[in-house]
Amino acid sequence: MISSSLDEVQEASRAAAPPMPKEPLPIVCIGSGGIVRDAHLPAYRLASFPVAAVVDVEPEKALKLAADFDVPLALGSVDEAIRQTPARRIFDLALPAGAIAGVLRQLPNGSAVLIQKPMGNNLAEAQEIVSICREKQLTAAVNFQLRYAPVMLAARKITDANLLGEVHDMEVRVSDFMPWDLWTFILSSPRLEILYHSIHYVDLVRSWFGNPSRVLARTVRNPGTPKLAPAKSVIIMDYGEWKRVFITANHNHTFVGRQHSFVQWEGTKGALHAVMGVNLDYPRGKPDSLDFASPGEPWTTLPTKGNWFPHAFIGSMGSLQAYVTGASPVLPTRVEDALDTMKVVEAAYRSSEEDGIDPETLE
Repeated sequence: MISSSLDEVQEASRAAAPPMPKEPLPIVCIGSGGIVRDAHLPAYRLASFPVAAVVDVEPEKALKLAADFDVPLALGSVDEAIRQTPARRIFDLALPAGAIAGVLRQLPNGSAVLIQKPMGNNLAEAQEIVSICREKQLTAAVNFQLRYAPVMLAARKITDANLLGEVHDMEVRVSDFMPWDLWTFILSSPRLEILYHSIHYVDLVRSWFGNPSRVLARTVRNPGTPKLAPAKSVIIMDYGEWKRVFITANHNHTFVGRQHSFVQWEGTKGALHAVMGVNLDYPRGKPDSLDFASPGEPWTTLPTKGNWFPHAFIGSMGSLQAYVTGASPVLPTRVEDALDTMKVVEAAYRSSEEDGIDPETLE
């Protein structure tokens, strides 16, 4: 079996970088929750992306966040933001899924907007969001930022250089404790784990292999959190008989010594193992890492800098900025592509509710 040179793999890992605009446009953050404080604004500060305003229906929250990150304006409505910020800007929506469509309708026609995932609570809402974006001629992308985590950019660079050979196996395993009470709107959501968490992994898989031919899944509740919607899931994405692709997540695993959070790829020339540290002590997180192995050889840690939180948010915003400003001809997480991710999510829920064969019925 042919193996790739470790030097080549290390060089590809070093060369990985997020998409960036030459002259970034000012950003208007709509929503000032924990994800904006922990990821959006720290990422924009690291990337030197200018933030023109923070908007929230609770003005005191916007004021506090703006003060903490030296943002010049803290506003209480979208209308105020439209009037008081530059005409050429990026709207950055960090809102509960059910609020997205209403805010999109308020934006000026032709605006550029980054929409926090998920793109609606279900497929019907996702389709409505795409329809609004088309009607208003919005340049719109969804913040599937895991694609842009430093370890994922490096893994993509390595696989694109054919240093893994033919990738035939991709698995995502997460066994952690997620403090769902940090997001009050999630506590009453009828859909939880796949829609709000594993959707990242579904999108990541799609970025490697495209749309699956079918989806098989099961999502279940946990006795430790009986009032929550299902927070444990297994998803199989079918790409034919030569690829095994699955996602498994358990967010009620309190046994610290055996928690894990990783993506692993196997190819005919090598394998990669990426640790997503943010899941292991959310929201503080632990470091991400990326390891490589040739067949029969020990694993080696590759050079990467930064973590999923907050560094990946540079890439999701940078990708939209680069497209809007003409620095890039492609917008990978455009709403039309995000709609395909939402279709896989919907298929997973329907599979969980409807699929499966009772072996007692077989003769």
